[in-house]
Amino acid sequence: MNRDLTAHDVIVAGIALAAGLAAALVLRVILRWLAERARRTKWAGDDIIVDVLRTLVPWSAVAGGVAAAAAALPLTRSVGHVVNEVLTTFVILTATSTAARVVGGLVRSVAQSRSGVAGSATIFVNITRIAVMAMGFLVVLQTLGISIAPLLTALGVGGLAIALALKDTLANLFAGVHILVSKTVQPGDYIRLSTGEEGYVVDVNWRNTVVEQLNNNRVIIPNAKLAGTNMTNFTRPEQKLSVTVQVGVSYESDLEHVERVTNEVVESVMKDIGGAVPDHEPAVRFHTFGDSRIGFSVILGVGEYSDKYRIKHEFIKRLHQRYREEGIRIPAPARTVSLQQNAEVVIPHPRVSLDVLPDSPAAAG
Repeated sequence: MNRDLTAHDVIVAGIALAAGLAAALVLRVILRWLAERARRTKWAGDDIIVDVLRTLVPWSAVAGGVAAAAAALPLTRSVGHVVNEVLTTFVILTATSTAARVVGGLVRSVAQSRSGVAGSATIFVNITRIAVMAMGFLVVLQTLGISIAPLLTALGVGGLAIALALKDTLANLFAGVHILVSKTVQPGDYIRLSTGEEGYVVDVNWRNTVVEQLNNNRVIIPNAKLAGTNMTNFTRPEQKLSVTVQVGVSYESDLEHVERVTNEVVESVMKDIGGAVPDHEPAVRFHTFGDSRIGFSVILGVGEYSDKYRIKHEFIKRLHQRYREEGIRIPAPARTVSLQQNAEVVIPHPRVSLDVLPDSPAAAG
C-alpha cells in the first residue's frame, strides 16, 4: 500500500491486536479448566492433547492478532512479506517446541514403564527432542525460501570430521543406546562393577550412567566404560536373591536340634521383616569340622539387594537370642598350649673372635 497511515488504521490495528491478546487469555483459562478435567480421567491421551493445545493455541491467537493488525496497516509489500514470514516462523517454532516436549514426555513415560521403576533414561528423551527440533528447523528454512539440500550435503561431507572430533562423545552415546536397547542395564537396577563401584542406576544419558550408592553418593560412569567392563547386575533377570550367613556351633550340640531351631528363626525373619521373601523355604547346610566348631551355612531369601543388610542384622540378633534360650553354644576359637617343667632352655650366643694386632699392648705382653 502507498497511502498514508491514518488514525482509523491505528484504531483497527489496535483492536485486532487486543482481540488476539484477549482470545489468548480466554483460551488459556478454558484450556486450564480442561486440563484439570483431563487429569481426573484414566485415559492419558486427553492429558497429552490438552498439554499441546495449552501452549500452541494461545500463542497462535496472539500471532493471528498481530497478523490482523499488520493487515490493517498500510504496509509496503516488502514489509508485509517480512511480517508474514516472522509470524509464520514464530508459529512453526512454537509448534516444534511443543511437539518436542510432548514427544519427549511420551518417550520418558514409555521408558519408565518398560523399566518398571521410577527412574529415567534421558538418552532417548534427548535424542527424540533433538530430532524433532531439527525437523522443525528444516521446515523453517524451507518456509523462508532457503534450500536445505546444500545444507544436508555440507552436513554429510562434514560428518566425518565431526565424528573424528567427537569420537569419545559418540562412543559414549552409542554405548548408552546399546546398553538400554540390549537391556543390559536399566534405570533402577542394582549393579556392581569389577572395579568395586556399586549402587542403583539412576539415569542413563547421552554421555554417562549415574549410579547412586547406598550412602546417597553418586558415581558417574562413562557409557563406553560401563559397556566394556565386567559387571554384576543384582536385579536382572530376577530381583530376588539368596544371602548366605555363616554360623558355627560346638561339637557337643545336637545338630538336629540346631537345624530345627535355626529353621524356625529363619521362618520368623522371613515373615516379620520387610524386604524378605515370605515364601522362602529355610535352608541349613552343615559343611565344616572346624578347630572348635561345626560350621554351617544359613540361606536367607531377600527381595532386593539393599534389603540384605537389614535382614542379616535381624537374623543374627534373633538367632543369638534363641540359641541362648535353647542352650546352644557358639564357641569362640580356642588354642591349647602345653608347657613342660624342668626343661633346659639353651640360649645360643654368637661367637666373638678377637684378632690381636702386632703393635697392640696385648701383643707386647
